Amino acid sequence: MNASMTIGEAAAASGMAADNIRYYEKIGLLAKPSRTATGNYRTYTTAEVQRLSFIRRARELGFPIEQVREMLDLTRHHERDCARVDQLTHEHLQSIDRKIADLTALRHELEGMLTSCHGGTVRECRILGAIHPGSSN
Repeated sequence: MNASMTIGEAAAASGMAADNIRYYEKIGLLAKPSRTATGNYRTYTTAEVQRLSFIRRARELGFPIEQVREMLDLTRHHERDCARVDQLTHEHLQSIDRKIADLTALRHELEGMLTSCHGGTVRECRILGAIHPGSSN
């Protein structure tokens, strides 16, 4: 069945906000939808809602828009080797690992700043001094 849904129904069915649906249409991840004859309302098919669900899940996993775009294109070629999907996922995982390393280093730096703090006045604050060395707080 290829039922026609309003944007609100498509949003509920895909788990995505209507504003996000409009945005994904604007940037071309989702084709411009059909419109009703009366009222010119957007209508969505089951296939479009499935596409929206794919986009939502890929974005939840943190894939950048361009990688989502490429993966959507790959889903149209069922017989192709999935090596490119593996490569995109590997690249994304490496990006996540870099972010984790950066956040871990940031956490250690903040912990060190907090450990060096012994109270006192703002003028004597070692945390503010570490953030803006040379200032007189």
